[in-house]
Amino acid sequence: MTRLKTPQKDAYELILEAIDTGVYKPGSRLVESELAERFGVSRTPIREALQRLETQSLLTRDGRSLIVASLDHSQLSELYVVRGSLEGLAARLAARHATPEELAVLRDMLEADRGLVDDPEAMSRANRRFHKQIHLASHNRFLVRQLDLVHRSMALLASTSIAVEGRSTDTLEEHEQIVAAIEAGDGDAADAALRDHISKAYVIRLRLDAEAVEASG
Repeated sequence: MTRLKTPQKDAYELILEAIDTGVYKPGSRLVESELAERFGVSRTPIREALQRLETQSLLTRDGRSLIVASLDHSQLSELYVVRGSLEGLAARLAARHATPEELAVLRDMLEADRGLVDDPEAMSRANRRFHKQIHLASHNRFLVRQLDLVHRSMALLASTSIAVEGRSTDTLEEHEQIVAAIEAGDGDAADAALRDHISKAYVIRLRLDAEAVEASG
């Protein structure tokens, strides 16, 4: 029996994943030689990946060095406005186009995630998978592409709002409302539930940032 090989991640995906998982946080300096050694690839693909990430504004210049970018208050607000609108549209379209199999996957995700409420990092990863599944269930490739760009920018947030006490449980309840609306084929309710979910996450994000400013002052 032939075994399927798992596709190798390229340098761009490896660095992006490292940013997304917090290995490299906003302000972290990225050095070609260190990245090449960490990921076991040559410096040429690393250099090309860094240039691509800089073009996408995920990295910024600090003198001659590249560092992971950070989002200021205005950029954060703009990001969440766009995210809420696009995510809401994805849920609306999923309510119309999701197949029975895709609905079953969303329901399975909900059930599996109930065992992760005490593990914020695992819950955060599960949250990203859940949202990606809704994007795919929209069956709109252009929307999926735009949401991928938005979620890349989300990687620039230094921490996850799910780490706030009680947020994991609230997230599951909000996910339940979203899935129920999609299963019912109610696009208006699905859109509203997902926008509300993003809005609540944004409120927590603002609170975390305010606390960080106060602590640093």
